[in-house]
This record gives sequence, C-alpha cells and structure tokens, in this order.
Amino acid sequence: MRTTSWTPRRSITAAVTTAGLVLGAAACTPKPDVADDAAQAFLAALSNPGEASQAGGETDNPDKATQAIEQAWESLQAEGLQTELKEVNTQDNQATAQYSMRWNLPGGREFSYDSSMNLTRTGEDWSVRWQPAVLHPELGANQHLELRTVPATVANVVGSDGAVLLEPGTQYRIFVNTEEAPDVLGTMRRIAGELDAMRGADKSVPRIDPVKKANEAKDVDGEYSVLTVNQAQGKRLQGALGGVLGVRLNEEPSLVRPDPSFAPDIMARVSSVVEEDLQGEAGWKVVAATSEGNEVAKVGGEDPKASPSVHVSLSRKVQEAAQKAVDTRDDAKAMMVVMRPSTGEVLAVAQSQKADEDGNVALTGQYPPGSTFKMLTAYAGLQKQGLTPDSIVGCPGTQDIGGRIVTNYNSFSLGNTPLENAFAKSCNTTFADISTKLKPGELKDIAAQFGLGADYDIEGLDTITGSVPEGEKMLDRTESGYGQGLDLASPFGMAMVASSVAAGKAPTPYLIAGDNHHTEATNDEAQKEAQKKLDPQAIKQLRRMMRAVVINGSGSGVAGAGEVYAKTGEAEINEGSHSWLAGYRGDLAFATLIVLGGGSEHATAVTADFFSNLDGPDEEAKGRPE
Repeated sequence: MRTTSWTPRRSITAAVTTAGLVLGAAACTPKPDVADDAAQAFLAALSNPGEASQAGGETDNPDKATQAIEQAWESLQAEGLQTELKEVNTQDNQATAQYSMRWNLPGGREFSYDSSMNLTRTGEDWSVRWQPAVLHPELGANQHLELRTVPATVANVVGSDGAVLLEPGTQYRIFVNTEEAPDVLGTMRRIAGELDAMRGADKSVPRIDPVKKANEAKDVDGEYSVLTVNQAQGKRLQGALGGVLGVRLNEEPSLVRPDPSFAPDIMARVSSVVEEDLQGEAGWKVVAATSEGNEVAKVGGEDPKASPSVHVSLSRKVQEAAQKAVDTRDDAKAMMVVMRPSTGEVLAVAQSQKADEDGNVALTGQYPPGSTFKMLTAYAGLQKQGLTPDSIVGCPGTQDIGGRIVTNYNSFSLGNTPLENAFAKSCNTTFADISTKLKPGELKDIAAQFGLGADYDIEGLDTITGSVPEGEKMLDRTESGYGQGLDLASPFGMAMVASSVAAGKAPTPYLIAGDNHHTEATNDEAQKEAQKKLDPQAIKQLRRMMRAVVINGSGSGVAGAGEVYAKTGEAEINEGSHSWLAGYRGDLAFATLIVLGGGSEHATAVTADFFSNLDGPDEEAKGRPE
C-alpha cells in the first residue's frame, strides 16, 4: 500500500517529498503500463492542489476531471489531502483500485472515507476512467463536494419556575442616514412620534429623546443606529416609516422576550451578559451538491453542539404577581423586590411606571427604612443585651434620650410591655433605647451580618443594599434604632434582611446561574460579616416577634396571606413619609416600598395584593413558590 499526501509548505513531510518524486517522474515519462502505477500517479497528483491538471491528465477526460478536482479543493476549503492506495485488481484491460482519502479541512477538521476508481488500458497505456465518484463514492453526474457550516441552535433563557424568558427571534433596528435625511432632528421627532403613538396599545414600546438622538447622529457620517424594537413593533413601524427619506429598518436575529412587558430592563441586561453562553458550537458538513448549489446528500461532518439553556433566578409567576401589585399604585413610586432565602435567587424586581422614571430604584435607591429596621435592632437586643420576646420593656409615647425627643406614631404609649408587643406595635421609644445602649459599630456590624451594607456585584444587576452609621455619636445610635437618621436602605437591601431572618444567614444573591457567572462583594469587610451564621436562638425569637406583627400588630393587612412573618415601617422625612413592609413567607422573602406613600398600611396593602395574585385561581398560579 502506498500513501500520498499534500499539506501546506510549512509542514512538508517525507510522504509529501515522496509524492513529489512520483509526480516528477509522472510528468517526465510516458503513462505507466501497469494499473498500480497509473492509480498511484493519479492519487499523487490529486493530493497536490497545484497538480489538478496533472491528475486530470491521468484520466480519460482531462478537462472535466481537472475542473472537478480544482472545484473539490476550493469548495472543501481544503488545507491538505492524504491518499492511500490499498488494492488494485486487474483483469485483462480493466482494473479497479481501492483507496482511502483524508481531507484536512479548516479548523483542524478531517473528512475521511474509502473510495474506488476504474482504470482502462488502451494499447500500452492505463487511464483512470473519469466520473465524479472517483472523488467520493456518493457523487453523481454534475455534482461536487462542498463544505458547509451547520449553525448551532441558540438556547433559551429560562426562569426559576421553568418559564422561557428569552428565546431566539427577530428584532428590527432603525437606522437614520444622516446624509440622506433632509432634517435629522425632524426625522428623529417623526420616529419618536410614531413610537409614542404605538405605546397606547403596547406599553413595552421604547421611548427616545429626539433631541439627544439628533445630537448623537451629528457625529456620524452615513447610517446612525437609533434603537431596536421587537418583531411586531418593527413590522408596524415599517408601514409608518417606510416612506420617510433617510430611514431604514433592518431585520436581524436576536434574543427576544416572549412577553415584552416582562422585566424589560433586567432582561435586556441578562441578554447582553449571556448572549455568548447561548450560541453553542457550530457543526459542519460535507455535502454532495449540484452545480446550482442544491444539497443532494450529506456525506460527512459533525453535528452542532447546542448549549444548554441559561437559567436565571427571575420567576415569571412571582414577577408578574409583584408587577400587578405595584401597578395598583400607578399614582406613586411603588416597588417590590422578592428573593428566595435558601438560595439567594432574585425572583422579582417590580416598579411602577413613576418609579421607573428614577431608574432601578428598587435595587439601588437609598431611603430611610423606618421601622423595618427594627428587625436588626431587635436582633441586637436579643443577642447583645439578653432580652427575650417576653422581656418587659418601656414603651412611653415620647422619650428624651440624650436630648433627642423620640416619639411614637401619634404618641401612642404601651407603658411597660413585653418586647414582642413593643415590636408588633412598632414602638419607636423602645428600640431607640435599645440601640442607644449598644456600643459604637455594633449595630452596623449586625446589619452587615444580615446583608445590609454588604454590597454585591451581581451579573445582570446593579445593587446597593444600604448603609448604617458607625454610631460614634449617641444621637446616631438613637435614631438608627428605628430606621431614621443616617440609616439608608434599598428595597433590595431590606429583602436581604428578610431573607437572612428566614434562612438564618445572609444568602449570596444572584440573577444568572452557572459556573461562569458569579456574585462578588464589593466591600470585603461587610461581606465577611454577612457570611457569619446568625445566632439561631436570637433568630428564632425574632421570627416569633415578626409573626406577632402580622397576627396582632401593625402588619395585620397580610394576615390572610398565609403564614407571613413581617415588619412594617413608616420612615418620616421632610416631604412626608415612606411606606414599607418587609418579611417572608416560607422560602420567599420580600420588601415593598411606596416612596412618600404615607403609613405602612399602604405598603401592606400592595403586599397583600402580591400574595393574592400569586395564590389566585389561575391553575398555573395555584400553590406557593416556597
């Protein structure tokens, strides 16, 4: 058996050199009169892309053979070819040669197979009887080999409850050609007007600032990309903008949301982060193709490798329930964050339209947490001061603490009462006294153990949990105890606190699952505190007091939503007060805020709506995601 090969000059082998000697001999001597030699001469020339005419000359149809061989090298994009003559059977003036071929294709790929050819003798000369099957046994007349890419199927993005949140689809990109548009600003205003008109029926239609877009376009010669819209929106805009000079809509593949209204900002972030994760690994195939390029048969290759779906923590069911709840307060900046304490999954981030105007405030907004902060103060009293839920504490209507007059809501007084009752009724004076007696830094450290002050870098999310003062000044410690003064928190931060109570330690929050996606703390010291396991006994007692808030305290508005543990809050500021509720039910923690929403009963009502949406009659929503 003889082997002939050709590879790029930088990797010439002994086999190639041998082939070159054979070729040289074939070019300078008459055709061999032995079928074996004729077959070998043909294969040697075939193995060299520069010797197609030589290989064709070894056949009975040189022109057609030469053309086919040149096309094979070109359409396969071949980088090398090794051939091995295995057997030649001769009978009179006919011979059949058996051989193997191994093409080296781009990207380190190989295409190998066995084939055969017939040879005939005319006089003393042997020639290869030319037919396309010489190059591959499945090639027919007027067919050739061709290398093609097989794209991998783009995977989906799936939520924590299995719902598809992003899938392969089509979007439309709107371009404005600054050289063709007679009035760029006027064109941008036309686009903005059409978008605004569509928003009446589709709230997911994006807005643009035409002045800002026109200013950006001034620096662009030619086409400026204005924005992208989904497929349905793009088709509508095609009709509205198709005749506008300088405007072009381009259809392009993209990850799309089956429900465009579902957490649009977060899903846009997710899309940009996971796009490469979803692409998979393209396959390839060698096909027998007609002269027109039509595929006749696949003769080799590798199937594409699809990437697994990317999982994100958002739950479609929970997100929709939260969004419907905050939308009941479209007159206010209402927001809600929902987490799974056992895992750290961010299940929902919902904001009313007015809240959206301020950005991602549910995750990053900094507001005084009011009495929801008493979860932390209570834990400090339980752990640091030997208190229990049954400890008798003072709850006067007002109290002078170091010159700071602390007042309960409407100056209510409980007198001397169990700590549990003071917590359930949200007594400011009680918890101001507890926090004042703490050492500087103690309340801040405890807050960090609950995740408040331990800021995280979460892929796909920008978050700020909040901050608690060191408390070197007694006044700072006094006001911190009931969530006033310098205490600040986002709804995300208070959802972290509630999650920590439920789980017994601060969970590590995340949005995108997978080994290549991580959550990192941006302040190491606070993160170390957050990783500390909370005192089990103190947590057990705190949970008891949070349940009392719902059973017979200020959070009774969610009493009908199952076994909810919560703390209400009303944070007073100069312009009014913020309405808060934070807590958990089973393996689901939440924080609800209405900016300048008044008393805590308003946030409680929104939360009650959330649970009602979650536990409603819809068959898919039955049960609790806990």
